[in-house]
Amino acid sequence: MEYAKESYSAQPAAVRNRKKDTTEPRWVQWVLITIAVAFIALFLIIPLVSVFTQAFSKGLDVYWASLIEPDALSAIKLTLLVLVVSLPINILFGVAAAWAISKFYFRGKNLLLALIDLPFAVSPVIAGLIFILLFSSHGVLGPLLDKYDIQIVFALPGIILATLFVTFPFIAKELIPVMQAQGSDEEEAALTLGASGWQMFLRVTLPNIKWGLLYGVILCTARTIGEFGAVSVVSGHIRGLTNTMPLHIEILYNEYQFAAAFAVASLMSIMAIITLIVQHVLDRKRVHGTGEN
Repeated sequence: MEYAKESYSAQPAAVRNRKKDTTEPRWVQWVLITIAVAFIALFLIIPLVSVFTQAFSKGLDVYWASLIEPDALSAIKLTLLVLVVSLPINILFGVAAAWAISKFYFRGKNLLLALIDLPFAVSPVIAGLIFILLFSSHGVLGPLLDKYDIQIVFALPGIILATLFVTFPFIAKELIPVMQAQGSDEEEAALTLGASGWQMFLRVTLPNIKWGLLYGVILCTARTIGEFGAVSVVSGHIRGLTNTMPLHIEILYNEYQFAAAFAVASLMSIMAIITLIVQHVLDRKRVHGTGEN
């Protein structure tokens, strides 16, 4: 009888707790849901459908031809090359910066945090102009670079530098709160037990930060593929050589080759959708892993 009374008294309490989450009138809930759905449809679903509609407007043959055209292939390869080069550098910087900020106390810590946030406050076009002022033939370092026949702007190195500038905060910003919440007790315990620094990182730190690191990699990848402003300034728009996918789309659109422009845009949209799917899968695994623990 006592057990039955406890169960009976517990059920209304659980019901009351659930009802506390939905105290607003039903019409308010529906209004909020309608606004959210309308906003997503207007700014996400409709433009996405329009991109694919325009891409296939002249048939599958034109769509495929637009993707395998030499300049398009060059833009795709350049975009992927920039991603392959910049992503490991961002991972190295993000882990190092997050570790330094979350595990150590030093002068200039707040300044370092402010500098990490700088790309969010500075326009990418301004960043591109800074690289032009530094590395172009008439820039500060231009004569020195010309002397050794080193070309930064209007070439691959400038595109990579511009991409790194706009993407380096993402991994660090994901890892800093994770490492701060984690603390340093586990690392100190591992060192006390005789683990080397590398063993401590692989067996203690990395498992604890893996989800934040993966989210940062996803955000960094998406921004790298879609970056336009800074890359547009430093690339020189040399067709078939320094045009990434966004720049190639702009050129095609300005030349009224709409089907070809939307074909390449649809490929970028597919990459973005894949990125969202990967993020959703990681979210599910993280939630299930946390529940199991």
